[in-house]
Amino acid sequence: MSGETLSHLDATGAANMVDVSAKPVTERVAVAEGAVRMSRETLDLVRSGNARKGDVIGTARIAGIMAAKKTHDLIPLCHPIGLSKVTLDIDPDDALPGFRVRATTKVAERTGVEMEALTAVSVACLTIYDMAKAVDRAMVITDVRLVEKSGGQSGDWRAAEA
Repeated sequence: MSGETLSHLDATGAANMVDVSAKPVTERVAVAEGAVRMSRETLDLVRSGNARKGDVIGTARIAGIMAAKKTHDLIPLCHPIGLSKVTLDIDPDDALPGFRVRATTKVAERTGVEMEALTAVSVACLTIYDMAKAVDRAMVITDVRLVEKSGGQSGDWRAAEA
């Protein structure tokens, strides 16, 4: 990593949006994941569908998709891109206990979709927390990370197993 520079800083160190106009349009995919740890009782309540605020998992899925589409409004130097696909998988995990959240984003563009996948996961996890906090304020959002990306100038990348 030595010798590399941060792409969002100009020669004076000022933050700037990267000019991607000369890059070719390529298909790009990113996958991110995260988790929400909670008490066993909270996990059972959310699983049962009887949370006071309603369908926690369905709402979190929609929130994550909406967040991916708004990433450029939330992260100052992100480019607005036309996402072609956003999926969110939210699965209970008895070992946590809690939920594992995984987002996949896809686009044919000049810039990547990693931030959109990470934003989708983060907002889905926050939504789970928001909807269940009345019964469990000790929940922990954890392990939000990029799992893999493909396409673009830098090529394919995959995280080491957690």
